[in-house]
Amino acid sequence: MSTTQRQKQFDKNRSRATNTASGSSGPSNNSNAKNVVSQNQRKLQTSMERLQVQQANTSRRAAGSNWMAAAGGAAAGSENQEASAESTPLTKSARMRIKKKAQRNRYLAMDCEMVGVGHNGQDDMLARVSIVNRVGHVLLDKHVKPRMEVTDYRTSVSGIRPQDIANGEEFDAVQNEVVKLLHGRILVGHALGNDLAVLSIRHPFDDIRDTSRYKPLCKLVSNGHTPSLKRLTMAVLGQEIQTGEHNSVEDARAAMGIYNRIAADWEKYLEKKRHQQQHY
Repeated sequence: MSTTQRQKQFDKNRSRATNTASGSSGPSNNSNAKNVVSQNQRKLQTSMERLQVQQANTSRRAAGSNWMAAAGGAAAGSENQEASAESTPLTKSARMRIKKKAQRNRYLAMDCEMVGVGHNGQDDMLARVSIVNRVGHVLLDKHVKPRMEVTDYRTSVSGIRPQDIANGEEFDAVQNEVVKLLHGRILVGHALGNDLAVLSIRHPFDDIRDTSRYKPLCKLVSNGHTPSLKRLTMAVLGQEIQTGEHNSVEDARAAMGIYNRIAADWEKYLEKKRHQQQHY
């Protein structure tokens, strides 16, 4: 029975009960009328309770690919909606969206900007860290409060000014965020050893893709020497970066763009090296 039919039946029962109650008169019929009304009221109550728990008339065409989830959720009732949603198999499109999202966030690119501390600003201190996913979406971009007196802001290169880090976040808090984001991920970047050092963290060597250390790329672009990120980006992507002050988001996206362009060859190269090491 469809929802419309149930609603009509409900209306008929309600009308019948109303007519019976209003049509009964006289003291002799008083107890019989009360019995009839009582019985009809119970029927009405039962009908209403059934209507509340019956499955909704879910239109498959209207619900589209989520028809199974919608039908399952309606049949379960309000108390079992969450359990039903969990037990209902995901549609193919939903599974694909989850898979693509996981792939986008499986590879993360990071870049840091640093300021100088110590004598003549020769030592590095973290001032900004940026992390993007495989399609360049920013997952983290934060300035960091100085833990030592800054002797050289290196603004012409770093783009960092006193007010940027004065209003930044505490180093420990930012460090923890970075560690959580990078855990179990493939880390992409340029000269990542410097970035990891100023963050005082480590990352598994096998999970690092450093554009400054990939030998086939270095050989192709700079005859085996360590190329700059600017040079690599122009050679591989045909894009010009770092025309003035550096931007850690832009640099992280550039490193990820380079990796994406040669990812297949890079992964084959690493797999071949691992295979060779296993046989020695």
